[in-house]
Amino acid sequence: MKIIRLEDHNNLIFEKICEWNYNWWGIRDGKSYEEVRCNLEHSLNKDRLPQTYVALIDEEPAGMYQFAMFDDLDTRPDIYPWLINVYVDEKYRGKNVCRKLMNTVNENAKKANLQELYLYTKHVGLYEKFGWKFVEEVKTFKKDSPIERLYRLEIK
Repeated sequence: MKIIRLEDHNNLIFEKICEWNYNWWGIRDGKSYEEVRCNLEHSLNKDRLPQTYVALIDEEPAGMYQFAMFDDLDTRPDIYPWLINVYVDEKYRGKNVCRKLMNTVNENAKKANLQELYLYTKHVGLYEKFGWKFVEEVKTFKKDSPIERLYRLEIK
């Protein structure tokens, strides 16, 4: 398995992550496939945020994450940058893809000149394994998950 920073949208890897994100949050948030694709096209940066990283197994996308200046946590516009869209394809779950992705976050954040990252999630006990510190519970105003957990990672 290798983790790459994706910089090109003219390939099957990009099309697969568009499909994942559309099915995951695009439909939920009322976004068209074109909106999700456009958002992801503009996350393929080398020297600034947002940036997209993809786990590949035999050149097939298995999972991803992104660094971004904002997430959809409207109640906390005062904090940034964010780790967003941490995702592992269903057929690769349980095969250490998340672990390998998360083990590259600090190194890639350092290369991007970041000093800290934030994320929010429903998961308890997952991100702590990778050095993330719980900050507080936050209101999301989402019907399915009105309260989630805010985490911070100090980049070392």
